[in-house]
Amino acid sequence: MKLLITRSMPETVVRRAMERFDVTWRNRPTPMGPADLTAALQEYDAVLPTLGDMLGAGVFGGALRTKILANFGVGYNHIDVAAARAAGVAVTNTPGAVTDATADIALTLILMTARRAGEGERMLRRGEWTGWHPTQMLGLHVSGKRLGVIGMGRIGQAIARRCHFGFGMEVVFHNRSAVDPGFPARQVGLEEVLGADVVVVAVPGGPATKHLLGAAQFAQMAPHAIFVNIARGDVVDEAALVASLKAGQIAGAGLDVYEFEPRVSPELMAMENVTLLPHLGTAALEVREAMGMMAVDNLIAWAEGRPLLNPVN
Repeated sequence: MKLLITRSMPETVVRRAMERFDVTWRNRPTPMGPADLTAALQEYDAVLPTLGDMLGAGVFGGALRTKILANFGVGYNHIDVAAARAAGVAVTNTPGAVTDATADIALTLILMTARRAGEGERMLRRGEWTGWHPTQMLGLHVSGKRLGVIGMGRIGQAIARRCHFGFGMEVVFHNRSAVDPGFPARQVGLEEVLGADVVVVAVPGGPATKHLLGAAQFAQMAPHAIFVNIARGDVVDEAALVASLKAGQIAGAGLDVYEFEPRVSPELMAMENVTLLPHLGTAALEVREAMGMMAVDNLIAWAEGRPLLNPVN
């Protein structure tokens, strides 16, 4: 069976795929365009795509050879799943493998933003640090504060667990269905979550959550609070976030994802109270290998006629 791997990938993953499939490896960091993806679906039995490979409804027209898209990543908002399903193409993802690494990045953003670490490092590198003094760069002490989590799935729970047990934070969360995380945390309405000292969004991407956080939501946050996004960029109305930061409605933000990624707002880049990371959520070799192996496991299950391990419904 012919398999296309669309992007650069850990070699251990590619070697394992080659043991089972006739693999074409497009070993490049850049996404494939719609025309090339349309052609690929007509040439390959299976495709292993990832974030940025935009598999919209238009690529699923005509006679398709491809029967499965084994997505590398838990998020799949770059794939029109309904159009794929209508065309007889199964879609899988890689949940679980990304949970801890993404939660760790959320904690990195919380601490860097609260304690002004990025701002302080830039000041030091510019040679502007004149020495310690009692009121130098005072930030937010997160221990004992209230954490608000929007989206209490695997990643949201992992973030909340770290904050509760590691920093003694009170946890409140908003989720579309009832959740019992197994540790002290209160499920409340979105408005109460937005009133927390630290607000983290960890919902899936897609049409249902696009611009979930906008001007009205940022206006409900406290002036001392910080906002963190490790979900998907378009969950946030980026222009509204910029406006709220400029107006002092919130104290700061930590972002690993962006609405128009990889383009980042110049206004955000100019703000000292914003921590910006280049989508590092799962950027550890063992994590990326685990993601790739999970994608290959799904491909092998499909090839052998077994139930898919991680089907996207």
